[in-house]
Amino acid sequence: MSHYCLHTMNLTRTLIIGNSGSGKSWLAKRLADRLQAPWIDLDLIHWVSDEHSIARPRAEALGMARVAASKEHWVIEGVYDWIVSELVEQATALIWLCLEDDDCVNNIRQREAKRNEDELLMALLEWAGSYRTREGSSGFAAHQRLFDEFSGSKLQLMSQAEVTAFVTPLRETPIL
Repeated sequence: MSHYCLHTMNLTRTLIIGNSGSGKSWLAKRLADRLQAPWIDLDLIHWVSDEHSIARPRAEALGMARVAASKEHWVIEGVYDWIVSELVEQATALIWLCLEDDDCVNNIRQREAKRNEDELLMALLEWAGSYRTREGSSGFAAHQRLFDEFSGSKLQLMSQAEVTAFVTPLRETPIL
């Protein structure tokens, strides 16, 4: 499925959405490296301090995101539909990592294996486990709506195997 999509997708300005722990950063880094484009993690725009869960003022975060999206090439990834929906007009491609909630929780547990199970980690695991039922701009329904309404090149990857299969030809395909 994903092998032929790579050749038909315009990845110049790619948005990657999905649940926490779905592999957005992992994919964005590889895609940005391959495309020689900047990788923008919306967590770094949304949070002043991830360590202390201090959110940046909304207008300031949107301003920073708009500046990032004004560039010619980029890969922007994040869970925040309220930011992504502001950037979607500039995007040439949208990739939705739609893994099962349990897979996302397990990925976070693996990624944070050395970390003590503190309140922030427990909250993140609970957050990732509630993706399909979560209300608001960072849940499944918001991402489904964004994906359905996007008129450019788009791809929904449903498992880690599909994400890996999408990335594999990136290493083999010459840059156009």
